[in-house]
Amino acid sequence: GLNPETTVFSIASKSFRTPETLLNAYAARTWYRDAGLPDSGIYRHFCAISADVAAAQNFGISPDKVFAMSDWVGGRYSVWSPIGLPLMVAVGEKAFRKMLAGAHTMDTHFFETPFRRNIPVLMALINVWYNNFQHSDGQTVVPYSHNMRLFTPWLNQLDMESLGKQRTSDGQPVSCTTGGIVFGDEGVNCQHAYFQLLHQGTRLIPVDFIVPMTTVYGNHRQHRFTVANAFAQAEALMKGKTLDEVQIELAALPQDERDRLAPQKEFPGNRPSNSLLIDSLTPFNLGMLMAAYEHRTFVQGVIWRINPFDQWGVEYGKELAKTIEPELERGTPAHDSSTNGLIAFYRNCNARSKAV
Repeated sequence: GLNPETTVFSIASKSFRTPETLLNAYAARTWYRDAGLPDSGIYRHFCAISADVAAAQNFGISPDKVFAMSDWVGGRYSVWSPIGLPLMVAVGEKAFRKMLAGAHTMDTHFFETPFRRNIPVLMALINVWYNNFQHSDGQTVVPYSHNMRLFTPWLNQLDMESLGKQRTSDGQPVSCTTGGIVFGDEGVNCQHAYFQLLHQGTRLIPVDFIVPMTTVYGNHRQHRFTVANAFAQAEALMKGKTLDEVQIELAALPQDERDRLAPQKEFPGNRPSNSLLIDSLTPFNLGMLMAAYEHRTFVQGVIWRINPFDQWGVEYGKELAKTIEPELERGTPAHDSSTNGLIAFYRNCNARSKAV
């Protein structure tokens, strides 16, 4: 439904070699050609954000349309860099600058505040405590705001791509468990999904509740209900429910029914959570929150003596994909039997599809 004459594509790739990004760029270029635009006019509709200006030029984008970024900026830490250009276009320069100001405020807090009151340091220490001393497998992060529904997927990458390491910065095997599984969804929805595991499961899973105290939408009753649920879940996780309390709760039932139901309704409690309360969800507060989690990730890397700014495991998968992709069409795959079987199945499915 877009009009090619009034559409601009921003190609965001630090190396300008990321395959999935370039595939989309080539598809966009084909879309312009199919719309009848001459090659001489197509590249007016592209800009690039990259650390490799020459590679962007080779694609056809002139240097004055390349927003250069530093090569030391990791993708998951890059929203504050020129990579944030599409975000600024979406929300406007004023809101984007407020977000940057919020992040800067958290930076200053992190750099200047003593450890005992330093929010990212305390968050990191809590994570290390539950990860290494209480043997938790990870944590869940639950924003009680529909507008923050993509916050946890962002945090998935920030935390797990940074801290999923088996080697210290100097190449030695780590001496403790690092990283953890980070997952989550917006509240109240996820209360009807995986919260059962948090309350009565056999695994210890700490929770971060992120809760705006006010809403700008005028739906104050729904918002009050949402906040009440966040507070109630934190209380329930902490307090639990004893067998005696359950017996009193079921007092109106026959004794045999009480005895049958009571053990099922007992909650162990003592399940940890943090409540991160913000007065309202604004660009400034969102910037502070994101920066806090970034600094938390860095502090955990320091404690575990790992480098949170590389991701060799991700790179290895990309290298293998370059080999496998042409083999999906032709040639004799030379992999393990499992991978060869997957490639053969793909070829058979495609052969049948083309024959129909």
